[in-house]
Amino acid sequence: MTDTHLTLHGVSYSLPQGQPLFSDLHTRFDRQHTALVGRNGVGKTVLARLLAGQLAPTSGRISRAGHIHYLPQNLLAQQPGQSIAALAGLAPALAALQRIEQGSIDPQDFALLAERWDLRQQFQTLLQDSGLPALPADTPANTLSGGQAMRVALLGAELAQADFLILDEPSNHLDAAARHALVQRLQCWPGGLLLISHDRRLLAQMEVIAELSSHGLSLYSGSYGGYQQSQQQRAQLALDELARSKQARKRSEHALRDQQERQERKQARGEKQGKHANQAKILLGRAKQRAEASTGKLLAQHADARQALNARVSEAAQAIDWQASAIHWHLPPAALAPARSNDAIVAELQALQSPRLPGAAPLDLQLRAGQRLAITGPNGSGKSSLLQILAGQLAPSAGQRQVHARCAMLDQQQSLLPPDCSVLSHLQRHNPQTPDGVLRMRLAQLGLDARHTLQPSGQLSGGERLKAAMACALYRDDPAPLLLLDEPDNHLDLPSLQALEQMLRSYPGCLVIVSHDEALLDALALTHRLAWDDGRWQLAPWRSDIPT
Repeated sequence: MTDTHLTLHGVSYSLPQGQPLFSDLHTRFDRQHTALVGRNGVGKTVLARLLAGQLAPTSGRISRAGHIHYLPQNLLAQQPGQSIAALAGLAPALAALQRIEQGSIDPQDFALLAERWDLRQQFQTLLQDSGLPALPADTPANTLSGGQAMRVALLGAELAQADFLILDEPSNHLDAAARHALVQRLQCWPGGLLLISHDRRLLAQMEVIAELSSHGLSLYSGSYGGYQQSQQQRAQLALDELARSKQARKRSEHALRDQQERQERKQARGEKQGKHANQAKILLGRAKQRAEASTGKLLAQHADARQALNARVSEAAQAIDWQASAIHWHLPPAALAPARSNDAIVAELQALQSPRLPGAAPLDLQLRAGQRLAITGPNGSGKSSLLQILAGQLAPSAGQRQVHARCAMLDQQQSLLPPDCSVLSHLQRHNPQTPDGVLRMRLAQLGLDARHTLQPSGQLSGGERLKAAMACALYRDDPAPLLLLDEPDNHLDLPSLQALEQMLRSYPGCLVIVSHDEALLDALALTHRLAWDDGRWQLAPWRSDIPT
C-alpha cells in the first residue's frame, strides 16, 4: 500500500454530444486525504468515475496502484431492487462464502472470499455498531432510508480492504450522529482518499483541496479554511484586474477615437485645400489615395488595438473564481402571489400511521397556507415516508390523509423530472403560456445553459438535476400552494445553496422540508418543527436548538 496512487496523464473527457467537459488533466492523487471541489456540472462525478475505472477517458490515460473502492451518489437509484449486501459491495463475497459452506471447491469462490471467513459476522457486527438493525444480507435495500443506505455502503467500504477510497457526497442523507461518525471514520482511514463534498465539516478534515474548474485541475495543500481564504484573495485580485482592464479599455477607446477624429479632420482639410489649389487632377487623385491609405492603415491599427483590449478584458473575466459567479434563483411572479388566506387548511392527517413505522403513535397534523414546517429526526424515523404520504405517493397503513391544494414533491431522487426528458421540454409542457425565451432565461439564472437545458436530465450532475427539478416544481404557470422538499440541500455547491435559501424564504405557500442541515433550516424563517421523539411525532413552534 506504500505506492497507492491514482495518476492522470493528459486526461480529457467529452460528453456524448461531443461537448468537452475538461481537457489535458495532469495530476497525481496519493495517500493524502484530498477533497475534490468545484461548481455543479463542472465534472467532479465524471472525474471520480474515470478514476474508479467506470468510465474511459476520451483521450489520455489513468494509472492506478492499489485496490480502489468507489461509493457513488444516489445509492438507491443506482441499482433498483438490490440487497443490502449488494449495496455494501459484499454480495459476491457472501455468495461465495455460502457456496463454500455448501461444499464448493471452485478456486474462484475462494478468490472472491479472500479468506474473510467471518465476513458475515463482521457485517452484522458493524451494522449494529453503527446503530442499524441486524438485517439479513438479502434484505432489499429500498426498505432503508437514504441515510441508512449511505451508512450500509460506508460499512462496505470499510470491509472492502481497499487501498484507496473515492467517496461522492457521502454525507448526503446522513443525520447529525451519522455525519459525526463519518468524520471519525475518515480521520482514521489509513489509505488514500478522494472526497467529493460540499459538507464543510468533512472538508475541514482534508489535507489537500483539488479544485476542478473550466481552467483545469489545481491542487492546494493545507486546510479547507486556508483554501477558502486563498480563493477569496484570488477572486478579489481577479475582480480588481477585471476593473483595471475595463478602465484601460475605456481610456484607450477614447484615445483611439480622438486619433481617428484628428485623422478625419486632417483628411477633410486636405481635400478642401486641394479643391481650391491649382493642381493637376492626377496629383489630387494621388494625394487622395495616400490619405485614404493612411486612414485605412489607421483603422486597421485601431481594430487590432480594440481586439487586444477586448482579449485582455475577456481573459480577466475568465479568471474570476468559480465561487464568485452568481446564481440567481428568483421565483416567477405567479409563485410569489399567495393563493389562499392564511387560515386556509391545505392538508390534514388524522390518526395516521405509516407502513414504514408500524409501532409509531398515530399522527394528527394540520397544515395551513403560509405555514413553514421542518420535519426532523434521525435516519429511519420515517421523515421521507411522511412526505410521500402527504404527496399521495404512499398509502398510510391506518388513518386518513386529505390534501386540499395541489402539491409539488421534490424527493431525494428528483423523480419529478424524467431522466430521458430535457429540462426545457418538461418546463414547456407545464408552462404553455410562458415564452421559451423566458423559460431559458430562468434556467440560465440557475447556471443551466443551453447545453444543460436540451440534454436528457439523466445526464446532468446531481446538483444540476436538483436545480432542474426545483425549477420544474416552481417555475409553472400554476405554481403549487404546497411544496414538499426532501433534503433539497444535497448535491448543491455553496453558492447554489445560498441562492436556494433566498428563494425558499420568498416562497409564500405552505412549505414542508426535511433536512439535517440546521444552518439551512435556520435561514428559511420556519414557523414549526415536527420532530421525532421516542416513538412519536411532536409538533412545536420553530426552535433551532432542537437536534436533528
